[in-house]
Amino acid sequence: MSTPEHPTVDAARTTRVTDPADPRLHDYTDLKDVKLRAVREPAEGLYMAESSSVIRRALEAGHRPRSFLMAEKWLDSMADVLAAHPDVPVYVGPDDVVQRITGFHLHRGALAAMHRPVLPSVHDLLAGARGGAGARRVAVLEDLVDHTNVGAVFRSAAALGVDAVLVSPRCADPLYRRSVRVSMGTVFQVPWTRLESWPGGLHALQDDGFTVAALALSDDSVSLDDLVADPPDRLAMVLGTEGDGLSRGAVAAADVVVRIPMAGGVDSLNVAAASAVAFWATRA
Repeated sequence: MSTPEHPTVDAARTTRVTDPADPRLHDYTDLKDVKLRAVREPAEGLYMAESSSVIRRALEAGHRPRSFLMAEKWLDSMADVLAAHPDVPVYVGPDDVVQRITGFHLHRGALAAMHRPVLPSVHDLLAGARGGAGARRVAVLEDLVDHTNVGAVFRSAAALGVDAVLVSPRCADPLYRRSVRVSMGTVFQVPWTRLESWPGGLHALQDDGFTVAALALSDDSVSLDDLVADPPDRLAMVLGTEGDGLSRGAVAAADVVVRIPMAGGVDSLNVAAASAVAFWATRA
């Protein structure tokens, strides 16, 4: 018996699918084709939330579902979510059909095609952070191409109290399925938006009173310890791409170049690890 605490799914709510080519399932096709999905999803105004926990985080953040897709065995665990969105289509199919639709074995409970939210302007994002008090500490990602690293940076930003994340025009999509999954849904928790120009967007941060700190190796760099000893009122930490690090333009636009002290003959860290170190060291 269904109760408010333990709802069940009305069979009439679900649509059984047996044909992977069903046009109603277009949102869910070719999910393993990264290049295709990176173009399709922003263009079609959607993103994918994978697993029941990630879907719940997205909904808690106010994001709107377009549809749900799952194997029948996951219906009961998602019953409360489905009951809260009675007008959203629910597609259910055998495991093998779902796998043929998506391109992989769905073992995390469910998928949801979500409406992609409209990104705010940089100024509005930063002004609205911290409950309207304004952002004091932000991360800026330049041209990261690995969605795993993007997700890991967001998870560290959430855990260590970074107010917002800004991404360069060519940075990988934080709402791509792998980024969302690696972040454990914290991409919905940390305010973020995409800069329209690069490195010109850094000058706009400086106009808003931020000290722009480029995390890079250079002859005139200062230690992260030195930055922390005399922290600026508003700090923007710029992290570079996985291969070459920050571009010359980004370094030149920064107010200060900061290095993380290293030992053992190691000159640098993976960008996700470096972000965690910098976020922890500069936390309030």
